[in-house]
Amino acid sequence: MPLGLRGKKKAKSKDTSKLVESEEAAAAAAASSAAAQPRARLHFHTQLAHGSPTGRVEGFSSVRELYERIAHAFHIAPAEIMFCTLNTHRIDMDKLLGGQIGLEDFIFAHIKGPKKEVDILKSEESLGLTITDNGTGCAFIKRIKEGSLIDQIKMVCVGDHIESINGKNVVGYRHYEVAKLLKALEKGQTFKLQLIEPMKAFEMIEPRLKGGNLSETKISRGRETLRLRSKGPATLEEMPSDVEEKAIKKVDDLLEMYMGIRDIELAATMVEAGRDKKNPDEFAVALDEALGDFAFPDEFVFDVWGAIGDAKEGRF
Repeated sequence: MPLGLRGKKKAKSKDTSKLVESEEAAAAAAASSAAAQPRARLHFHTQLAHGSPTGRVEGFSSVRELYERIAHAFHIAPAEIMFCTLNTHRIDMDKLLGGQIGLEDFIFAHIKGPKKEVDILKSEESLGLTITDNGTGCAFIKRIKEGSLIDQIKMVCVGDHIESINGKNVVGYRHYEVAKLLKALEKGQTFKLQLIEPMKAFEMIEPRLKGGNLSETKISRGRETLRLRSKGPATLEEMPSDVEEKAIKKVDDLLEMYMGIRDIELAATMVEAGRDKKNPDEFAVALDEALGDFAFPDEFVFDVWGAIGDAKEGRF
């Protein structure tokens, strides 16, 4: 490079300078005008699942804020909302609201109903429960394994909020913390569960469900969704691709296998963290940065990395 070329600037002619200044002023004015115009606010229709008039909610960027808006619309406390389902008033765990809402989705809020208490003899190591939570401190039963210990106790149902275990209040606990407490219960001992079931309309009272079969769940695509995040603002995104959809389902299976929980949003976050990573070490670092509170074991991280790779290679 000729000496001094980096430091020299070619002088602009008067006409060129004026043209550039004029273009810059026009661009600034356009940007200012766009900023001045109010952005269209997304709004969603909602009802209480056991029956209510239709309300409208808007201006939220997280599940917690969504629950606050729904609670305000129906004049109830946000803590009364156990979970929400999309496009059905039934307790359908395949339609559970996670971190994404389709722009045309109708939100049904399931609120707390009757309390119940049950004593259970832990005759087997595994109870057969899969736990999830609503992101605001309410852990509830997402699935009951057919033929399991809990499956034989008809008082315990899918959708029940676990309020306390042996007198220990677990309101505010995350799903993995509740699952860990249940797993730690000593075999051969009797323990007490205090549960709250969702409020049901008369026509919703039916034989108890075992919970959703995730392999049959289809995530529709071809339209945008509102992605709710625990940290940061909500964003408009396309639905997951086929590859991402398969990876998310497999990671959710691994969450149940290793931790006894189901959490589609957590699974989606993990798949997103591995999107541009080249090896398991980079992926592990990304998981620690995004989800360090979970302290995932190394073998779980390795299996998740393998699931993401298998989905990319079309091995599912």
